[in-house]
Amino acid sequence: MSSFPPIDLIPLERRLHELVSSIRETDNDESWDSVEKTAKELANNLRVRNATVDSHTILGKTELPQTLTSLLSLALNGSLSVEESGAHIPKDNRTGPVLEVLRVGANICMDHNENRSAVLEVAFPQSVFAILEAYAETIPSPPSAKPLPLSTSHLKVVRTAIGVLLNASIGFDPVKARLTSLEAARTIIKLSSTIYPPTSWTSYLHSSAKDAFIEEWDLRSGISNWAWRTVSALRDGQDETLQAINPDVLPWISAPLLRFCPPQAEENSPLADWDANMLDKLVQTDFDFLEESCTLIESLSLDVEDFRLELARASCYPEDTNSELCLNTILNFIEHGAYPPLWSNPIFADTERKNKEKAFDICKAALIKAVVEVFGEEKNEDALWISSDSKQPGGPIVAKFVQWIKRFVEQVGVGAIGSTRDDMTICASLSLGNLVRKVNVAVSLLSPPYSLAPILASPRFISPSTDIKLKHGILGLLKHLAQFSKLSAVIPTSLADVGIIERISTSGIWDEKSDAMADVIQLSAIGVAKHMCHASLDHTFALVLPNDKDRPAGLSQILALIKRSDSVSIKSEGSRVLVNVVKTIWFSERVPDASEEKKRKREQCISILLTEECATILTGLISRSNKYPILVNEGIVAISLLATHKLGGSLVTNALTVPPNGDAPLSLSTSIDVASSLPTPSSRNDGLPIPRHALDMLVFVLRNVDNPVNFPIEVRINTCTFFLQLPRFAPAASLAKIWDAVIPVVQQVVEDSEGIKEEEKLVKAANVLLDNWKRPQVTSA
Repeated sequence: MSSFPPIDLIPLERRLHELVSSIRETDNDESWDSVEKTAKELANNLRVRNATVDSHTILGKTELPQTLTSLLSLALNGSLSVEESGAHIPKDNRTGPVLEVLRVGANICMDHNENRSAVLEVAFPQSVFAILEAYAETIPSPPSAKPLPLSTSHLKVVRTAIGVLLNASIGFDPVKARLTSLEAARTIIKLSSTIYPPTSWTSYLHSSAKDAFIEEWDLRSGISNWAWRTVSALRDGQDETLQAINPDVLPWISAPLLRFCPPQAEENSPLADWDANMLDKLVQTDFDFLEESCTLIESLSLDVEDFRLELARASCYPEDTNSELCLNTILNFIEHGAYPPLWSNPIFADTERKNKEKAFDICKAALIKAVVEVFGEEKNEDALWISSDSKQPGGPIVAKFVQWIKRFVEQVGVGAIGSTRDDMTICASLSLGNLVRKVNVAVSLLSPPYSLAPILASPRFISPSTDIKLKHGILGLLKHLAQFSKLSAVIPTSLADVGIIERISTSGIWDEKSDAMADVIQLSAIGVAKHMCHASLDHTFALVLPNDKDRPAGLSQILALIKRSDSVSIKSEGSRVLVNVVKTIWFSERVPDASEEKKRKREQCISILLTEECATILTGLISRSNKYPILVNEGIVAISLLATHKLGGSLVTNALTVPPNGDAPLSLSTSIDVASSLPTPSSRNDGLPIPRHALDMLVFVLRNVDNPVNFPIEVRINTCTFFLQLPRFAPAASLAKIWDAVIPVVQQVVEDSEGIKEEEKLVKAANVLLDNWKRPQVTSA
């Protein structure tokens, strides 16, 4: 088998170099014809690497990189006057030589870092990018929905220019960094999305000759494919501080999404008869545009604050004249986007079609994540909630979300199962939940015209059979609404009217079988209960008192969940529900003119709360919250209230030495080092002590030395107040041991804080405790 000897390419390189000098002296068509011919031969020979002669390395060390840059400059600038627009766009009679020069540049950079460095040094990639920028500047404003009109020769220039940037940057960070500084990705996306608007080719099948159509759209498709590859290469850089994509790309990747909404091209296409491979290629290019755009929107929304801010504000032009928020365009695609009928054309195998449909659904899911992130951005609040819209509080997008949620229940209600959209409801509920940061927003969603309370309480949303993702969205929204219950009576009243606590308590969300997959959802449901019980006695009754003979009361379910869960969040937040229940029940005694029914229910609740289980859960909250003063304080307030009951004193006293894991109470006989007034049963890696139980924690709070956090004066005063009133109903034997642990610390507090103005109230509370709590006298039997 014979082989051709390698061609010496140096003469071609010298010829191009000589032509630069010649054209500088005399710029004529004959010289440019020679450039085109010589560069074409050189580019063709550089398309593959030769095993025996490394022409790429040899040429890279010559003047070729500078020659290419000079030729581009002469072809573009030398042929136009300064006043002419598009000074970096070649005239029609120069597209041939420019194309071949670009081909040489693309091929010499292929898999060759030394040559990439060489062309960068002479600014060749920057010169190529200037060509693309010039083409991008010809895009009308507002942009047309039709493809940018370019001749075949100019399409070839654009495609090859993108190919140069791809070959020069892929795997080579210096070129990536330079192009990123020029915002090259934005220009490439902008240009490619107007040269190849996805699916737009279907409108030209009947208006173009077969061969002309295939040639033109093969080029346009190639531009789109190479553009996305280049964008991907630019994003894949080692320097994470460089952001290759800026928010300005949004209009160019969001508006085309509507091309995947009805009406779309029919299943049958004449292109299947002309060229089935071409049909396959164009359909795939459409899909690639969709997939790349959605992936880009998702990833940038998750990672880049500026992108989230822009997505809440930017506009695009899905049509020639009418602008629309990019965010609304994305929502319209989520709602109306559909599989193109062309995917069902017989040329495509069922497996291929199903794979595309699955990926299409993933694209929608990616956009939903992006939308939720945008609504989760605190700085977007004013942009996303339009308070001036009285007919649609919050504005049209908020109204759209409300309609999505309502429609789900309404459609299911009439049996339209196939038309329900879980994903839209999840998107709407999570987004609205993120937006509820102020009481007026919560009140608006629960008031006319929206009146969401009965919808959110629907068994379609909160029941054992509800999809877990749907529960997550709805319960998350309810939790955010409930957090403002103390600030507006509308919230607890509207949610009480629909029995929200009863609905959650019978939904199975706190059942053991839900533990494995539902931590976050269980927490949301706990959050609803926590806020509702803080705001309303009626909600508290609904949680504490059984309302279903076949299921324990909601509070019992939460307490059982606390005991079996390994999640610190569930233990803490569940315990805070109990704190609010105790506070609401005890403080309700002060409500004048309470009905006999409420008095009866209150007594029932008290009997349920006066248990060893409740007392130890509250002390457990105190003992494991040494980094969270607010939780410690909540626990102190709750056990102080329990201890005011004649049956509560002994329960609380015994619970003070129960470890947070629920083991048997620890003996106090050796637990306190009175000399240092500091329990030191164990320590962290940083040497700070770890409380074994609530009594340890309360001593730490009083002493407030060597703690992970500083406990405010108010918490330390509340601790003194708790110990002051504890003897009222506590057994003397237990009090004696607690006295030994606490009093030396209180005495030390007085000594250390005396004379400090900021701690006057603490000293006063400590002295009152010392004056009134005498050491109990215990008589042995």
